[in-house]
Amino acid sequence: MGLGSTAKKIQSLSDRAEAMYRQVQELQQRIIHLEEEVDDTHNTVTKLDHNVTEQRALLLAIADEHGIDGEQILADAAIDDPEGTDAEESTQTEGNADEDADTDVPAQPSE
Repeated sequence: MGLGSTAKKIQSLSDRAEAMYRQVQELQQRIIHLEEEVDDTHNTVTKLDHNVTEQRALLLAIADEHGIDGEQILADAAIDDPEGTDAEESTQTEGNADEDADTDVPAQPSE
């Protein structure tokens, strides 16, 4: 009886080891796939960043041709904020400027 029970335990252990090996192989393939996706995403972001830099240079050159201070416009609009929160605040503040001037109440900053 002892040998039969031992053989069953060894077979069960072998089956578990094979299942774990398959899972490890699947995880390895998923990791490789994720690494490829991260590389692709990095390349895309790099290209987009380059395009945005080119577009900014072009817009500043066009503004300069027309006698407009593009850097001042960007500073006023706070376009440099990556989250866009400053641009929204700037727009809200400009819209409320006339109201604030009449009431002498400073604009409340948004959170």
